[in-house]
Parts: sequence; C-alpha cells; structure tokens
Amino acid sequence: MITDDQVKIFDEKIRAARSIVLCAHKNPDGDALCSVLALAHLVELNYGKDVTCLYDGNIPDNLDDVPLRKKVKYYERVEDDMPVDVAIVLDYGIEKNIGGPHKFVERAGFIIEIDHHINHNKIGNLCIDNEDAASTAGIVYRLMIASGWTWDMVTARLIMTGIITDTGFFKYVKNGRIMRIVGDLVDYGVDIQHIVNDLSNKPRKTVVTEAAAVGATEFFFGNKLALAIIDANQYKHIDGRGETALNLLGQMRGLEYIVLLKEQKPNQIGVSLRGRGHSVDKIAMALGGGGHEYAAGAVVYDTLENVKKRVLELFKEVIK
Repeated sequence: MITDDQVKIFDEKIRAARSIVLCAHKNPDGDALCSVLALAHLVELNYGKDVTCLYDGNIPDNLDDVPLRKKVKYYERVEDDMPVDVAIVLDYGIEKNIGGPHKFVERAGFIIEIDHHINHNKIGNLCIDNEDAASTAGIVYRLMIASGWTWDMVTARLIMTGIITDTGFFKYVKNGRIMRIVGDLVDYGVDIQHIVNDLSNKPRKTVVTEAAAVGATEFFFGNKLALAIIDANQYKHIDGRGETALNLLGQMRGLEYIVLLKEQKPNQIGVSLRGRGHSVDKIAMALGGGGHEYAAGAVVYDTLENVKKRVLELFKEVIK
C-alpha cells in the first residue's frame, strides 16, 4: 500500500531537485533495469526533468531491445563530481549490491528507495517498499497510479518486462495482485508475446555455453540438488546471469534445489539459487546475499572450490 504521505514527499523532492540519479543492483536483471527506466521515463514525462540512470556490472543481452535501453549509463562513464540532489535506488536488496553507483547515492541530499526485497538496513530517507510485491516494477506501477501520473506504451512495456522477468514468466506468482497489474497492462495494449520473444533472443554462444554447463552438472543428496558450474573461461560467453542453464535444470524431474556457480573473476563467485517448492533465500543470506523465497543469489569472494564446499555444507543442513 502506497500512502498519500509517500506520494506527497516523492512529489515534493522531485519537484525541488535539480539533479536526479536512478540506479538498482549490480548486474541488473529485467526487473532492476526496467524499473529504473520506467521510473526515469515517468519523471521526465510528468516533471519535465532530465535524470541520470546508472548501472554497474553486466546487463543481459536479451534486454538489449527494451525501450530506452541506451539511456542507462555505466557508472564510470559519468563524471565523479556530478551533483546529486535526489538519488532513487530501486530493487537493490542490500546496500553492497548497488556497486559502483553507490558513490553517487551516498552523497545525495535525499535518498528514495523502491524495493521488494527483505532488507533490515534500509538506506532511504523515503522507503516505498513492499516485501510482498512480486516485482519492483509492480511497485513502480502502483506509485504511478497513486500519483495520477501520465504514462504511455513505453512505460507499460518496461513495467511488463520487469514483471515477466522477476516472476520467472509468472512461475513465482504467489497472489493475484501482480496479475491484476498484468491485466491492466494487457488491456492498455501491451503484447506479452512480443516481450517474451525479445527475452528469448540470446546469442548462440551464450546458449551453447550454458547448455554445456548443464551437461556437466553434478547431483547431490539423493539427486535432490543439482549443481552446475560456469568457470572463468565460459563466463565471458554468457550474459552474467546464466538464466538458460537455470531454466534447463529447472525442467529436470525430481529436483528440489538448483545451484549455479559462476566464476566471474578470480576469487569472485556468483551464486544463483533456485528452489522448486523449497525456499533458498536463507541460504543466500548466509552467503552474504539475498533475494526471493524461491530465487535468490549472492556474490562470494573466495575460490570456486571453497564456495562449492560452503554451498553444499549449507544445503546439507537443509536437506536431511
């Protein structure tokens, strides 16, 4: 529920701001990227102000065709001394997930956060959060409606893309609220099939690399857990997230848990966790990360073998 007071404060701060920065978590997924772009577009439409959208890490190749994709800038390509009156941080989870753009956020005169992740150490002066929301894009939609803003098809497509990606093409929907937003967007004219086709359009090298990782998957605990690895040589060929590998593993009968370890750099391992009817968020938190109940992750700074050992130890306590 977005309150009248939240809408009022947001409106006052944006109207008074001369410089506004938006960002999300490092290696933005569809929800993070599209929430940033949708809100940036709404601010420009309704307040007539230019905003700066920043990111760190890698953006998946299948998001290349989302509207306004070129508007988001790699943080190192922006002047370090750029003034920031208001910083809006979306879908960030925990503070360390922001990455490079954090230096712009921490010197902002006012910080607004919009998120649906569990976070006990919020950084926002204004927090428009909802841990029960299926996606941050859905919260942006609710804010848009509560504020009475003008919006267009670009906004609608961005919000729909954010919802589709963060719900795993609607696999992780737990209540009807997000589907009512989807219905409104479809009635507005958004073509879901077109968005799905764009999201399914990956480079051949990415698909082949991730399929090979799936072929080398190891199974543990009576075949309840699948663990796949993308090493440093393979990692350069994927889009940073490994969604193709995760989706392939998710089709295997009998699996309860899926782990994908990605060697992003020496001693920097991305950990993606999926649960099929079983929560994985607490294991992600134990690794210093977070996420959703059935889809979570972390970045661990250790060797690949040590991270693998640690992950298996954590799951051993869960799978008995």
